[in-house]
Amino acid sequence: MTSGNSSPVIIEAVGLTKVFRDFWLRTKARAVDDVDLKIHAREIFGLLGPNGSGKSTIIKMILGLLHKTKGHLTVFGRPPTDVMIKKRIGFLPEESYLYQFLNARETLDYYARLFGLDRRTRRRRIDELLDMVGLSHVAHRPLGEFSKGMARRIGLAQALINDPDLLILDEPTSGLDPIGTRQVKDLIIELGKRGKTILLSSHLLADVEDVCDRMVILYAGKIRAQGTADELLSDTERTVIETPRLAPETIVRIEQVIQQCEGKGIDRVQAPRQRLEQLFMDLVDRARHEQVETAGVVHGGATAGFLRADDARGDDLIETLVEEPAQPTAAKEAATQAAACEAVEAGHRDEVLAELLSDPVAHPPDKRPSAAPAAEPPADVDSSMIDDLMGDARPPGSSGNTPD
Repeated sequence: MTSGNSSPVIIEAVGLTKVFRDFWLRTKARAVDDVDLKIHAREIFGLLGPNGSGKSTIIKMILGLLHKTKGHLTVFGRPPTDVMIKKRIGFLPEESYLYQFLNARETLDYYARLFGLDRRTRRRRIDELLDMVGLSHVAHRPLGEFSKGMARRIGLAQALINDPDLLILDEPTSGLDPIGTRQVKDLIIELGKRGKTILLSSHLLADVEDVCDRMVILYAGKIRAQGTADELLSDTERTVIETPRLAPETIVRIEQVIQQCEGKGIDRVQAPRQRLEQLFMDLVDRARHEQVETAGVVHGGATAGFLRADDARGDDLIETLVEEPAQPTAAKEAATQAAACEAVEAGHRDEVLAELLSDPVAHPPDKRPSAAPAAEPPADVDSSMIDDLMGDARPPGSSGNTPD
């Protein structure tokens, strides 16, 4: 991917500073110190640094959860406190604080209703996300019974429920096994290709190196280095030549040529080795092909359809036509009324009156057979608890009805 310097700026910080003070307004900690950065559209941007370097503080200021001490900060060209930009942001915090008594499906439905999604859209996205993160088989289990890795997966799903333009991930692979870690990294790369802007904060340097277009390295609240992975990691002091396996005598002759031409020798000759992550994934794939049963989290499915760049408007139209019965047109209604008038004029009035004046004893009003009420399908989501939560989250004076 490219660095996206010609793309619109999504996040811009100039001289961003955050100072925490005590009760007497004395400086307690300078968490962020004069930080300048720009994050462009369609870019995967990494925040690196040890604990206490200011990563989480920067994220909280971008989300409007903390006020800056000084400097300039905009998100989508607006102040971070502007409520109108919140619906365009998805956030996965370092610790997922979710309602323990709700199950996975109810949790996603609750957050989808906060974003005002209609019932059909909620149901479709929930199914796709649960399949994507590999939790479809535990969709009705309370979150209080989830492991940390499963909680991270459902947290990632809730961060994507609104199909955000800006996705902020704080330690997204924390608590995940190597399978989940690889899946999350693949998902981040794919979302970047689909046009999402992603801000990733992580302590795992390999994760950032694998997925990020650009990154900054923070220490003590200051940026110590920034650039692409190639710019920061290129070793200008050495040259690597890769070839198929060579015979020892060939290596000796190559070293003689290097000594004659450059006056230097070969420092090291070794066979390349694969990464431990790749070995792990190969073993897991082999076990899956052998259909070995496991009680752990199943492998996630494909990326949710609504997160892909495909235009889904045609599918929505088809679903609407299938689910909603066709309404009679004005022409049909007019034809029906004309036919009724002709029937009356042709002498059918007496038959209608005779039917209306038939003996009511055979079918008294209170004993006439009535149509059995249609059975309602069982609900996937228990909305009573979610309605209570929505009542707490709704601003004062708003209506009690939620969008369906």
